[in-house]
Amino acid sequence: MTAETIYALSTVYGKSGVAVIRVSGPSALQAVAQMTDIDVSVIKPRYAYFSKIKDVDSRETLDQGLVLYFNAPNSFTGEDIVEFQTHGSKAVINSLMDNLSRLPDFRLAEPGEYSRRAFYNGKMDLTEAEGLADLIDSETTEQQKYAMRQMEGGLKNLYEDWRARLVKILAYLEAFIDFPEEEIPSSVIADMKNTVFKLEDEINQHLNGDSIGERLREGFRVVIVGSPNAGKSSLLNAIVKRDAVIVSDVAGTTRDAIDVHLDLNGYPVMFTDTAGLRETEEEIEKKGIDIAYSKIHDADLVICLFDASQDNVQVFDKIRNSFKNKALFVANKSDKLSPDQCSNLKKSGCLVISAKYKEGVDDLLQKIGDNIKERFTSNSSLLITRRRYREALKDAVDNLRAFGFDKEIELTAEDIRLAARALGKITGRIEVDEVLDKIFGDFCIGK
Repeated sequence: MTAETIYALSTVYGKSGVAVIRVSGPSALQAVAQMTDIDVSVIKPRYAYFSKIKDVDSRETLDQGLVLYFNAPNSFTGEDIVEFQTHGSKAVINSLMDNLSRLPDFRLAEPGEYSRRAFYNGKMDLTEAEGLADLIDSETTEQQKYAMRQMEGGLKNLYEDWRARLVKILAYLEAFIDFPEEEIPSSVIADMKNTVFKLEDEINQHLNGDSIGERLREGFRVVIVGSPNAGKSSLLNAIVKRDAVIVSDVAGTTRDAIDVHLDLNGYPVMFTDTAGLRETEEEIEKKGIDIAYSKIHDADLVICLFDASQDNVQVFDKIRNSFKNKALFVANKSDKLSPDQCSNLKKSGCLVISAKYKEGVDDLLQKIGDNIKERFTSNSSLLITRRRYREALKDAVDNLRAFGFDKEIELTAEDIRLAARALGKITGRIEVDEVLDKIFGDFCIGK
């Protein structure tokens, strides 16, 4: 790695009760020696010292706080780490950071550098590091739960098991390449074929779990569509319980797609209000309608909303035929309907609501939540949370599919080698330099 010692503020900059400044590297204890009266020759790891923290030159007291030492390799980064836990004023933070900058071979950490050092020192693999990033960014309970599962090694263990099985096959093949006079026993060939077949099937099942993992990180997409004045904007406002979008009796008020984020039973959901679907010659409105159809195509769930006092569900025949597996039909303006009309709509499979008076909106949210929970539960054993995982897994499957003994054994071995390499790119076992900057660049400075 490097002989440099890094430091950074690991808590939010600003006024707070406590601030944590973290130092990592071979000279971490020099910060304690230079800025406190603690004897570093007898300092105890994982022991909290209450101490005055002083200016390295004037020895003026800057603050009083806790000093903790974590010795290598038993630390987050695998290096010596020192933490200063001080009062969280800007003046204290700035003075401590300035003093650290004056120490020889100390420098401010780059974004994600602590976690990057932890990776290089074997404290975590890339999936665990990305799980940590997801935990820091989590906003809902389900995001938190799955980030913890990934950070604790759930995906790493799965991918490393697959890779170990491929490496075992590769070892056999390499042995037969080195000793070409030895004929490969038919039982060994059968065993290798069986292992590859099972692996291909397991990875395909993992891939077929939809994009539920990415959705858990980014938000499930629920798009509200319907004719002008069906009440789409009123429904979105009722869902988020605030005036998120403009409501007007003038048809065509909504010209663009408007996104609103919501925590729904622990799941991140992005609701999108769209332009009313109708035939029009007005250029800007036509673009809004094109955007609406694009949003429908990318949605996880489409709320097909219609004014039940004027229209019927047949207005969505086009959407029903193209997106029937993700369409939810909702009859609005129940306040203008008779009890018999409402009953008939319910019997036909429509949810009946009044967005204006917020009647039935809770039932609609429950239906949406149940839909998301069902999808998540059915695929939630181990989720693919990033596009790069999916791409690497597809590469592995392509190489496993090409595997066979109907060609030169060197080419057969190369198929296995490439499949193992694709899996290794996910966890960071091999050839990861090209993805490190992207992964760790998204971290905050102190992590």
